[in-house]
Amino acid sequence: MALEDAKKQVDTAFTEKNQRGLRYENAFGGATSFLRRQYTKDLTGVDVAITGVPFDQAVTNRTGTRLGPRAIREASTLQPYDPPYGWGFDPLSEFAVVDYGDLAFDYAHTPSFPGKLTTHIKGILDAGAASITLGGDHYISFPILRAYAEKYGPLSLLHFDAHSDTWADDDMSRIDHGTMFYKAVKEGLIDPKRSVQVGIRTVNDDNLGVPTIDAREVHETGPVAVAKKIKDILGDNQTYLTFDIDCLDPAFAPGTGTPVWGGLTSGQASIILRDIAGINLVGGDVVEVSPPFDTTGATAIAGAHVAMEILALWCWTRRKTA
Repeated sequence: MALEDAKKQVDTAFTEKNQRGLRYENAFGGATSFLRRQYTKDLTGVDVAITGVPFDQAVTNRTGTRLGPRAIREASTLQPYDPPYGWGFDPLSEFAVVDYGDLAFDYAHTPSFPGKLTTHIKGILDAGAASITLGGDHYISFPILRAYAEKYGPLSLLHFDAHSDTWADDDMSRIDHGTMFYKAVKEGLIDPKRSVQVGIRTVNDDNLGVPTIDAREVHETGPVAVAKKIKDILGDNQTYLTFDIDCLDPAFAPGTGTPVWGGLTSGQASIILRDIAGINLVGGDVVEVSPPFDTTGATAIAGAHVAMEILALWCWTRRKTA
């Protein structure tokens, strides 16, 4: 059946009107929506909207993450043939998932960007869908959290990263991808004591009380134990998951702006993400994929898989069970 479908499926991002189901279009051709989902601005009946935010004006080092959403979409074309491995169910067939396209914003008027993004995500949430966002640099999580906190109240933040991104900065109008979670705590968007950061391997003397599982702890105790610790910290709190691709070691994700050695392997990350199934996830993002430094495409591939795992996590607690 899959072979027969592959012979006739093309540009399913536009031609397939069913928002559920696997896709068998040739990975090397066609319109590259995320996981070959339908491109649409109509969120009627949609469970999850994938959206891109091609913004990188907040970086401290190498630019290029504005091209991340496009690269992650292209890398994802290898994934929609089968349900995600290890989950035991098919989120693409059970749930209505669409590609909502990218945020439109004025690249030359950076101060207007945060409000534009908050409004964009708020529109998705108001329509009754969840968002999974493809970045873009990590600053984008801050305007997104504003939209989520408006709907849900203070959230638990599950944050995978090499950096804490809680360096002090009380200028809420300043746009920087290293201070946004300090601001999120100060604005009351997240509950620091019920949040957790994973993979950290840079120094910050004041992490605002956020529990931290650094990269060394992951290596020493293993991903299964780390997943259990994460679940114990989060409990049943409504949780937003943000995954900075530089959480992975540069050997696995070289295409990023601020790489730091000693990070997680892709295998460790995949086990952690699968073993935290059951957390009360309300949305998420994957950020900091920078294609100009991703010579083999490995970083975009990792980003596409992380986004798929976030989708599976969201669907897990809402799936049909016997």
